[in-house]
Amino acid sequence: MAFLPTFSTLGSGPTVLLLHDADGDHLTFAPQLEMLAGAGYRAVAWDMPGYGRSAPVEPYTFKSLAQSCLALIDALQCGPVSLVGHGMGAMLALEVAVRRAEMVRRLVLCAGGPALDTQAVQDWLAPRERALDAAQQPGGSMVQLAQTLVPQCIGPGALPEGARLAEHALSQVHPSTYRRALQAIQGFDRWAGAWMNVHIPTLLLGGEADHCTPPAALQALAELMPDAQYLGLPHVGHWPQLENPDAFDAALLDFLASHRVLH
Repeated sequence: MAFLPTFSTLGSGPTVLLLHDADGDHLTFAPQLEMLAGAGYRAVAWDMPGYGRSAPVEPYTFKSLAQSCLALIDALQCGPVSLVGHGMGAMLALEVAVRRAEMVRRLVLCAGGPALDTQAVQDWLAPRERALDAAQQPGGSMVQLAQTLVPQCIGPGALPEGARLAEHALSQVHPSTYRRALQAIQGFDRWAGAWMNVHIPTLLLGGEADHCTPPAALQALAELMPDAQYLGLPHVGHWPQLENPDAFDAALLDFLASHRVLH
């Protein structure tokens, strides 16, 4: 029997499940956990398999990760959930929605989603693979990787405390797990046709200064999906929820409220 992933939870009400990026763990949604609980939601932030204290899965693929996520939703006994995915977590949220649409009430795709061409995938992966190779050399570390990558990916208006939390979360990722996550992204095999059939209210939310997942990529994805809208946050990079939590939280709450259910 597979182990459930570990998670943090706070509050009561409709469940919002927060799925972090490859570049961190549940800590990258720490501000939103308390905010959502205060707004009348049950906020759940998981550690993806292999992250934090969650056991890894074999094989480490989006199919296996989606099955782990769905097992957690079943265990929470909360019915359909709102999924908020960041980066790789956004790709995973879409994978879950494609596989079990009845389990997903709403989607918020933050600074992530499937790239629409292979070059975009390589542009995202290449600097991370180089930094990981350096981190695994003698004298290297994930702390150094985080200190290299995060400053490259944040926007000019990033809250310093948010940037530090992004660095801390990334520095805690085990290097072998990080490599497997990058390989899983490279093997992602759902493309444009799948998203045209996702009839779930969706918000694509990104930073206008994010060159990891540029605004044009999120806008293109929003145009493919039948019930999607795009919102860009100015002066923000790849961690909108940490770089400008006030603007991110306001956009998230507004979207959730527009589709609010009472149970």
